[in-house]
Amino acid sequence: MSDRTDRTDRSAFAEVEAALNARGFTRMHFELEKIETLLDLLGSPQRAYPSIHLTGTNGKTSTARMIDSLLRAFGLHTGRYTSPHLETVRERISLDGEAVSEERFVSTYREIAPLAELVDQRFAEPLTYFDMTTALAFATFADAPVDVAVVEVGLGGAEDATNVIQAGVAVITPIGLDHTEWLGDTIEDIALHKAGIIHPGATVIAAAQEEEAARPILERCAEVNATVAREGAEFGVLRRAVAVGGQVLTIQGLGGVYEEIFIPLHGAHQAQNAAVALAAVEAFLGAGARRQLDIEAVREGFAATSSPGRLERVRTAPTVLLDGAHNPHGMAATVAALQEEFAFSKLVGVLAVLGDKDAASLLELLEPVLDSIVVAENSSPRAMPVDELAALAREIFGPERVQVTREMPDAIEAAVAEAESDVPGELAGVGVLVTGSVVTVADARRLLKR
Repeated sequence: MSDRTDRTDRSAFAEVEAALNARGFTRMHFELEKIETLLDLLGSPQRAYPSIHLTGTNGKTSTARMIDSLLRAFGLHTGRYTSPHLETVRERISLDGEAVSEERFVSTYREIAPLAELVDQRFAEPLTYFDMTTALAFATFADAPVDVAVVEVGLGGAEDATNVIQAGVAVITPIGLDHTEWLGDTIEDIALHKAGIIHPGATVIAAAQEEEAARPILERCAEVNATVAREGAEFGVLRRAVAVGGQVLTIQGLGGVYEEIFIPLHGAHQAQNAAVALAAVEAFLGAGARRQLDIEAVREGFAATSSPGRLERVRTAPTVLLDGAHNPHGMAATVAALQEEFAFSKLVGVLAVLGDKDAASLLELLEPVLDSIVVAENSSPRAMPVDELAALAREIFGPERVQVTREMPDAIEAAVAEAESDVPGELAGVGVLVTGSVVTVADARRLLKR
């Protein structure tokens, strides 16, 4: 490709990105009729392939990436739709594990845009950013074509734009309190929304849940005659051991025991995600009591898994880890993994959160594992003001353990300087953790991976 052609493609992609952003990157409006109308005009691309649909509060993207990698290890062509993205919107739509090209993204958008304008004219509220990326994903997968789509909900389940797929396999990762302004302020309310992705005759793969989350899931399964497999009953992690660069697992799957499974990810929560992913792939491929999946393909699929922004190491000496935990359930899992799998002699945190998050709980969870913390604002228009976050941090950490910098580059620089201070000799045991939001991780990743 010539430089001129490359510049043209980039310019076209920038125009498409701007058009999508103009719909309001964070605008929420849940109305399935709009996305259904658009997909009908496109010829229902979401019906061109079977799908595995994922919901839950934490672990959806990591589990989706594991499912994708496992399916590819069995020779299937995959489409994967996840959100949010870290660096480019193209990450949301992947084919065979790779983000779609700018050229394909632009081409598909140009096919959809005129029809989207027609839909906008029919409804009081125009299609949202997420509606459009969902339609782009489904059309891209149909055009590729893929053998199977792995689709993560954006928010909730029942009214989420992705719920038009009516997938044969529905996956529910652990449910906790998050997005309470949209889904309700109890775990039961949230579970009711998420159970909406369970359609008649589906096979449901459910991670271990609190009782008030499990009840609505089981009631929904009974209501629509869905089959459910539950972690701890039909499948689960039997053993796990920390290994260099990740962990080694023994998993009880639907079809038998799978041993010596290496995953290059950290924490008991990722082991749980792996068990859920394996059960989902077994259900999709028809494994069960009488048939086990090929163990070598399973090992290959898990070993090839990655999950950017989930305790991702982007620098060494000092070690810099990026983690997108943004609610108490997710942060508790991150802290447990840090305590179990990392032996830092000194660890400094960088925290920036969105304004609607439980920042006090996040700080309380982080306090025992951090020597000090730098608070900042991320690039989201919904970011919690740094002065507000700093006041909470000083209450929990004490003023002497808190630094305040508004901008992310300054926060990372301050954290690295603090981590390196008063440390004799090599910096092998010194680390920086950047966390609090996927937006925070995206901001840091852009700076640190240049």
